[in-house]
Amino acid sequence: MTARDNTQADDLSVQTASLPGRNRILLAMMAQVFMVSLGIGLVGPIMPLYAQSFGVGAAMVGGLVTAFGIARIIVNVPVGRLVEKIGRKPLLVGGPLLTSTAALLMGLSTQFEHLIFWRFLQGLGSAAQMTAAMVCLADITTSENRGRIMSRYQGSMLVGASFGPTLGGLVGEHFGFRAPFFVYSALTFSAVIWALLVVPETRRYTQLKVQTGRNEAGTSRKDQSGQAPDRPFTAMSLFRDPNFWLVSLVSLTIFFTRTGSRNTVLPLYGNSVLGLSAGQVGFTFTLTAIFNLLTVNLSGSLCDRYGRKAVIAPACVLSGLSLICFSLSPNYTYFLLSAGLLGIGTGLAGPAPAAYVTDLAGPGNYGLAMGIFRTFSDVGISIGPLFLGALSDQFGYMMALRVNAIMFAGAGLAFGLLAKETLVRDRGAQPARAQPGGIAGGSRVS
Repeated sequence: MTARDNTQADDLSVQTASLPGRNRILLAMMAQVFMVSLGIGLVGPIMPLYAQSFGVGAAMVGGLVTAFGIARIIVNVPVGRLVEKIGRKPLLVGGPLLTSTAALLMGLSTQFEHLIFWRFLQGLGSAAQMTAAMVCLADITTSENRGRIMSRYQGSMLVGASFGPTLGGLVGEHFGFRAPFFVYSALTFSAVIWALLVVPETRRYTQLKVQTGRNEAGTSRKDQSGQAPDRPFTAMSLFRDPNFWLVSLVSLTIFFTRTGSRNTVLPLYGNSVLGLSAGQVGFTFTLTAIFNLLTVNLSGSLCDRYGRKAVIAPACVLSGLSLICFSLSPNYTYFLLSAGLLGIGTGLAGPAPAAYVTDLAGPGNYGLAMGIFRTFSDVGISIGPLFLGALSDQFGYMMALRVNAIMFAGAGLAFGLLAKETLVRDRGAQPARAQPGGIAGGSRVS
């Protein structure tokens, strides 16, 4: 490596660690995801009630949410490859544009089948925007600060999610169940304009890492892993690694719970069993999001300081416990307390899995790795509503919540016991508890 390459690598390490350029990019990304998440939060508590107004049962309501996840499963990996070829910005613009159009048409739908189709298109747009966004964050971070940066991004997402449900519930109560979808469409279109005018392209950061043969901690990949850096990265590189399967199981369970329990079973349980109004259900979601927001930055700091495992496993167990509490709630007060506990658990679990996967992939491979990882997440999005909706129809809402609780806690315990740590604590250091030469050591996957 030439002296010029070393200088470039050192410059890049500074850029991705502390300079205002990274902060400006992060702030631009945070503003965009706030607009999108505010819109998503608006329709979250209303979606099941809007679907039921078409005369369908819990399983069909779950099918509406599943359509969103299926769309993302189909395009996640192609989008991951595309983002490495054409850049991040085109998808940060095109994704919200498609979502905005589909949200508008969903509010105008007159048949349940139309809802399914437009929700499917929303999933396509969401996959494009979120995959590109996560790759942007990978571009501008290192292993040492990734948890904190991703937690700040997720914190902005949660600010929108905190206000969205209550606002959506109130809009739905006063203007009908269609109105929140029109507001959602306007918000995501605002995100399109923002991305066009403000959000920059970040691919150059990772391109320089690859050109200089450097990893994110500033050391050569060969020095860190003991392997040559020119072995091709493929999907099979991830599929052969048990660490990837374990963290993907955690992410699948998180999203399974989000769409299955939080977005499908809990609104129906609160409305049908406890007699809660749309506004009360919306406030419950807001409370969960507020506790998410209060803990997500702490999660990022903890996983950068103590490692990803030390955060993920306890957070999953705590989230499972909150679902048990929901199933035992006799009234609205206990329902709210359970929502707060769920918010703490899922907030702590938030940024660590994505940081873990990015650690595994290494520079130049973020798009493909994140596309595959998000596919597992979207499998959870797809099967959660259908499975828990059908379980609710057959055995009741409480049984569905308890089954979900066992799954959540089990995924966390499996990860805590079997996965290896990926955190690189300082320049050139081996990560704690990882085997030398293994991909958990933060080296490029081979």
